[in-house]
Amino acid sequence: MFVLKEEVKDASSVLSVHCHNIKITEVLQDGDELTFIIVSQKLSGTGEYHVDRTYDDFEWLQQHLFSQEDVPGIQGVIFPPLPARPQVNASAKVMKQLGFLGLGEWQPYCRALETFLRQVTAHSILSKNKAMEVFLTSTDPPGRQKIKKNIFNRLSQAVEGMRKEGHKDVDEFFQTKRDHNLVLTGYTKTAAEKFLDVVLTEQKIAVACGHFSASLHLCVEQGDDPEKQAFTRVCVKLSEVFNSMKKSMMSVALNDMGTLGLGLDLESRYQDAEKEMLFRRTCKLVELENARKNAERAKPVKKTAMEEVKNAAETEFEQICEVAKKEIVQLERARVEMLQQALIQWCEKQLLTAKESADVLSQHLQAFKGMAY
Repeated sequence: MFVLKEEVKDASSVLSVHCHNIKITEVLQDGDELTFIIVSQKLSGTGEYHVDRTYDDFEWLQQHLFSQEDVPGIQGVIFPPLPARPQVNASAKVMKQLGFLGLGEWQPYCRALETFLRQVTAHSILSKNKAMEVFLTSTDPPGRQKIKKNIFNRLSQAVEGMRKEGHKDVDEFFQTKRDHNLVLTGYTKTAAEKFLDVVLTEQKIAVACGHFSASLHLCVEQGDDPEKQAFTRVCVKLSEVFNSMKKSMMSVALNDMGTLGLGLDLESRYQDAEKEMLFRRTCKLVELENARKNAERAKPVKKTAMEEVKNAAETEFEQICEVAKKEIVQLERARVEMLQQALIQWCEKQLLTAKESADVLSQHLQAFKGMAY
């Protein structure tokens, strides 16, 4: 499990659970609806909380985290990224959007949701939101109602984004981070997509080995003819070999998916989350510059009001920048640790699988040698 380390001194005063022991133990499917069973250990040590949550509940939580307008500098937070909505019997287009999270009968998706919850509860600002406690401990569903999304707002934001995204920053630190993020976002997405192609190919090879293993049984012939009996023994043995190859390749694919695959997926989604934060800050920068211009141009009768707007914008922008710098520094440090952990797990599991496969194939080889005598 990949979890970004976070200061949690204040989190314990709000949350009644251990933030690093949150688990999704089961997924229940009812038609197209998925329900996730979440278990978290009580800080008191007296037991566990068991709650069931749908994806709408996760969106409800995310919406509450986003809408904390009374928290100074909240727009400078790099919000832990919530995975895209899960889809049962999804189309190829949706599966491409889910990537690694759409493979493996929802185990990878559950791990991604676990990571999301752990990172929110470990966050020194977000963990203070009362919605987090309700989400993890209340037996009542917190947000079965769907969050309304206005398409016209999305279109207007897209147009505004094109206008503001290229706005020159006044702070070299943030301009550099924006430039780096733009490049890294593309590279990370490409790496995740290419590695997903590798896993899908491994799965196809495993399926092909399974089909060939089954097909070899069609060559089995009954009778007392020694040659037919010898040919049958070879076909049966080859079938066992290809079945072993199928199991080995499936293990390789699962290892890829559960280690480096999830690591790259999380890294890609965090790059997007950082990009969104940097864009929010750029929008506030534009607002501040406009407020300063309006204050300079204001007539005497409106001068005081415009100055107040400018001062408020300056204060808000400074708070956002202060939080944003801390978030970026922390994410960069955690990103290295996270990918390092993913790579180490990947190598360890693949070495173990390779050794097990080599032992099995060696046994098959000895069996073939025995058939030659």
